[in-house]
Amino acid sequence: MSFWGNFWDVIGWFLWAFVFIVYIMAVFSIIGDLFRDRALNGWYKALWIIFLVFVPFLTALVYLIARGKGMAERQNKEVKQAQTAADDYIRTVAGSSPTDEIAKAKALLDAGTITQDEYELLKAKALQH
Repeated sequence: MSFWGNFWDVIGWFLWAFVFIVYIMAVFSIIGDLFRDRALNGWYKALWIIFLVFVPFLTALVYLIARGKGMAERQNKEVKQAQTAADDYIRTVAGSSPTDEIAKAKALLDAGTITQDEYELLKAKALQH
């Protein structure tokens, strides 16, 4: 066997491995989308799963053609929800800036809620952070 024969065998093997990995990723995406879709009845979900098991390639192709747009919309919705939740969490744990703290203390001083000494103490604390 020549060098080029071995070379093309290796390239072919890599090509088929790549196709298989892409197919597995598509199947996992489809299964994830099936469980993410709240509008789809449980029986239809089961039917899609059964077809994915017994007629895998054709079912994956049909699913991506028939429900691909909705699949992308559900994925985008989930990403936006996760981003919003992360942003909300960051806002709750992030402290306010020293400028905000001083402005709040000044408002309390102007309202007569705290004394000048208390204001100076709050201002010093805010500037330490």
